[in-house]
Amino acid sequence: MKVLFIADVVGSPGRNALKDYLHKLKLKHQPDVTIVNGENAASGKGITEKIYHEIKEMGADVITLGNHAWDKKEIFDFIDNVSDLVRPANFPKGTPGVGYLIKKVGNKKIAIINGQGRTFMAPIDCPFTVLNDIVQEVRKKTPYIFVDFHAEATSEKQAMGWYLDGQVSAVVGTHTHVQTADERILHGGTAYITDVGMTGPYDGILGVDKDVVINRFMTSLPARFEVTQGREQLNGVILTLNDKTGLADSIQRITINEERPFFD
Repeated sequence: MKVLFIADVVGSPGRNALKDYLHKLKLKHQPDVTIVNGENAASGKGITEKIYHEIKEMGADVITLGNHAWDKKEIFDFIDNVSDLVRPANFPKGTPGVGYLIKKVGNKKIAIINGQGRTFMAPIDCPFTVLNDIVQEVRKKTPYIFVDFHAEATSEKQAMGWYLDGQVSAVVGTHTHVQTADERILHGGTAYITDVGMTGPYDGILGVDKDVVINRFMTSLPARFEVTQGREQLNGVILTLNDKTGLADSIQRITINEERPFFD
């Protein structure tokens, strides 16, 4: 099985990059399932129902979220009415939506789990305990298990990778919007990368206007962060999973920008 994952889509620049390249990437890599993190897709924070359907129409099979899941209040009106949207599983009990789903891919199934870290983030339920319980449950149904771990601290992401090593197909980090160059197959066969990066503005700071962010650092004064416009980038990974074990045979980073253009 091949899995294509596209990192945090940020605002209209991210959606534009997705529109420009997702179809081409699918033609090139021929993934069986395509997953997109869309938690920043609406003006840099949250997702709307219109944008959910827009990303689906571009070719995403499943959309994952993160700490900005609730930033667009209309999500409460549709999250329980769509079938391919996954918010962090360790949000408190009673939270709308689902923390994982099992997607049928031909005659196979893959579980897609979303988790959120707690270090430097909201003090929600323990991601290690919650994700472990889910993994043990879904392993009864499929050996293909993909985890999008949305966390701030690199150490927490690495800890989750090692914690789930050999139990899941992949643990990929999101949230920090900077692609890391540490993709690898861990000892137990789980594909891992600390952060897949960001799909959105290429010349901002984490997708935000760079001058606003610099001024915030220099003055410590409050500032309104807006998604910057201009050149765009796309970050992602392509995974090949073993049909016998469900573990990873390979993980490859995808980086598309003006310095690293897309090649067919």
